[in-house]
Amino acid sequence: MNDATANSHAKILEVAEALYARRGFAGVGMRELAEAAGLGKSSLFHHFRSKVQLYLAVVERVLARVEERVQPILTAHAPAAERLDRWIDALVDAFAEQPASARLLLRALFEEDEFDAADWPEGQAAERRLANVLDGITRLLQQGMRAGEFRAASAPHVVQTLIGATIYHFASGEIGERLLGGPLLSAEAVRARKAEMKQFLHYGLAARPASSDEGGQS
Repeated sequence: MNDATANSHAKILEVAEALYARRGFAGVGMRELAEAAGLGKSSLFHHFRSKVQLYLAVVERVLARVEERVQPILTAHAPAAERLDRWIDALVDAFAEQPASARLLLRALFEEDEFDAADWPEGQAAERRLANVLDGITRLLQQGMRAGEFRAASAPHVVQTLIGATIYHFASGEIGERLLGGPLLSAEAVRARKAEMKQFLHYGLAARPASSDEGGQS
């Protein structure tokens, strides 16, 4: 792929991410995508032979960015609680820097019935990246529990909570801004989101010594 082709390819993915995030898979046509990217429809099909392929390539690209940010933290030599804090920082930064990503991923949860992603290499690649991210954070939580840093808890439920606390937050738009009384993406708001998530998890996951009268009250 030469530079011009690579630049056109990247432009298509960038434009498609913004449009799919706003209106979803069904709400965006290939002609509109081509025009937004400054290409003819035939040129768009030169890069992506169908709307499904393009959509899955966009999802895979978003997940690749997230994976790139969070995966190195999981293998660092540090206590699980410290790595969890750094993982949250990295995940929040990934969505804050690419605001369309959260809304696109939230929509993708409800659009999987539109096609079978497993039939496409891009869909398979997206699934592998998602599995890497989810498996990685699950293992980190389990390591913290085994080490006594975290209380015994359901790692899958904690992961569900983390997904909701990040993806929904950055996809919430006007609702989120109304609740918080200001923009979601200002530097101050992003710092506050990191602090709130970490504080919530510290209280929810921290291992505590059992009280001598634990379970003794009705």
